[in-house]
Amino acid sequence: MEDHIYKIIEIVGTSNTSSDDAVSNALAKASKSIQNLRWFEVTNTRGNIENDKVGRWQVTLKIGFTMND
Repeated sequence: MEDHIYKIIEIVGTSNTSSDDAVSNALAKASKSIQNLRWFEVTNTRGNIENDKVGRWQVTLKIGFTMND
C-alpha cells in the first residue's frame, strides 16, 4: 500500500432541498476543478429561515484530496 499525502480545503455547499443535497452539490462542484478527491468531513450545518421554515441549507465541508506527484 502506498503512502498518500493529502491537502485539505474547506468549502460551503448550499441547497434548497436538504443538507445531504448541499453536500452533494459541494462535492460535484469541487470535482470539476480538483482531482483525486478522497474524503470529506462535515464541520458545520446551518441554514436560513424563511416564513418559519428552512429556506436554504448551508453545509461546511473539509475535503481531502491526494497531491499529484
